[in-house]
Amino acid sequence: MSELAPFSLRQLHYFVSVARAGQISAAAAATHISQSAMTTAIAELERLLGATLFERTRSGVTLTFEGHHFLQQAQAVLDLANQAARFPFQRRTDVAGRLELAASYTVLGYFVLPAIAKFKQLFPLVEVVPVELSRPEIERGLRDGQIELAVALLSNLEQREALHTHTLTRSRRQLWVAAQHELAEAGRVGVAQIAAFPYILPMMDEGDRNAMKYWADAGLQPTSVLKTSSMEALREMVALGLGVTILSDMVFRPWSLDGRRIRSVEVDWPLPLMEVGLAWQRETLSPPAEAFRDFLMRSGVDNAPAS
Repeated sequence: MSELAPFSLRQLHYFVSVARAGQISAAAAATHISQSAMTTAIAELERLLGATLFERTRSGVTLTFEGHHFLQQAQAVLDLANQAARFPFQRRTDVAGRLELAASYTVLGYFVLPAIAKFKQLFPLVEVVPVELSRPEIERGLRDGQIELAVALLSNLEQREALHTHTLTRSRRQLWVAAQHELAEAGRVGVAQIAAFPYILPMMDEGDRNAMKYWADAGLQPTSVLKTSSMEALREMVALGLGVTILSDMVFRPWSLDGRRIRSVEVDWPLPLMEVGLAWQRETLSPPAEAFRDFLMRSGVDNAPAS
C-alpha cells in the first residue's frame, strides 16, 4: 500500500491562498480563519516538506524558488479534488465538434491553455482551437458573429454591456521591483515614490493604455518610460533593476528567465482589479461552446454572476 501524503488538502488550500494574496492576514480573512491559525498551518506545511515556501518581507510574503514550484503542484492537486467534487460521476461525454476559442495574449498563456487541458479530460471529442486576438478584434468578432465564445480581460472591454459576460477570476495589481531595489522591503508604496524610477510599459493586452491612465488619474508621470511587448523581457528588465512596473498577480513570477529574483510590493493607490472572464454574443451556443462555457463557469475561481 502506497504511503499517503503527510499534508492535507486544507493545508494546500491555505498555502495557495497565501501565495495568491501575498499576505497571511489577507489570506486568513479570505478563508475565514484566524491569522495565527494560518501562520501555524503554513509553518507546519513547511516543516512536513522540509523546505521554506515563503520569504517574509515587510509588505507580506513572496514565494521562494521551492515555493513557486510547489504552488504548481499544489494547485494541480486542488484542481483534481475540485473536479472530483464538482463532477463526481460524470463520464466522458459524447459532445463532439470544434470550437475556435478567442483569447487575448495574457489570458491565453496564463489562463486558457491550462483550462483547455482540464476540459479535454471530460470532453475528449471536442477540439478546442485557441485563437489569439486583440481586445478590439475580440469585441468586433463577437458583435459580427465571427467569434462564438471568448475568454478575455473583461476589465478592458469597451462595450461590455452589449455582450453576455461571466467573471471567472479577479487579480490585484502590484508593483514589481528587483530583489535589491530600494522599494523591495517597503510595506506599501505610493505613486510619487514609484514615479521617481524608470517605468517599464507592457505593450501587450493594452497594458500601456491602462498604465498611462493610472498615471494620468494620479496627475503624475514617471521619470522615463521603457517599452516591451515581451513578458519575459519585462521580467528580466525588472530583475536587472532597469525599471519598475505595475502588473497583476496572475502574471507574476518571482524569478526572471535567467533566475534573477523579483519582488512584488503593495501599492497605496486605488488600482482597478484585472478581471478575466467569458464573453459571448449569441443567445444559443453550439454544443462545444456551451460545454466549454459551462465547464469554466462551474470551475471558475469566483462565483460572480453572469450578466
